[in-house]
Amino acid sequence: MREMLYLAIAGALGALSRYGLSGLSYRVLGDRFAWGTLVVNVLGSFLIGLIAHVGLSTDVLPPAYRTAVTVGFLGALTTFSTFSYETMGYLEDGDWRAALLNIGANVIVCLLAVAVGMALGRFLTGGG
Repeated sequence: MREMLYLAIAGALGALSRYGLSGLSYRVLGDRFAWGTLVVNVLGSFLIGLIAHVGLSTDVLPPAYRTAVTVGFLGALTTFSTFSYETMGYLEDGDWRAALLNIGANVIVCLLAVAVGMALGRFLTGGG
């Protein structure tokens, strides 16, 4: 029961963080591209790489907290459904360039962010 409470709280915090960070991204970078979605997806990818590695290779993060952070917080923070909807909007508008840029940026940059997060996790935990 406690794990479910942690999960719910973390999910709420992730949703609020997504809303705030996405809005900030659009204010800073403009709204002519899906910057908010990209920013939260890259950040979420980096954090899941870092947290999953540290959580699975050390005892620093108990399993209940690791689940709350990765499934709850990061699950609510990242935005694959929004990414898909925005990409479809670009395609429906005939803006293939923006659609391909959105797909490439979210897939490639987020995979790189996971790799960097994992590398940082390995560095912090001494390898593994």
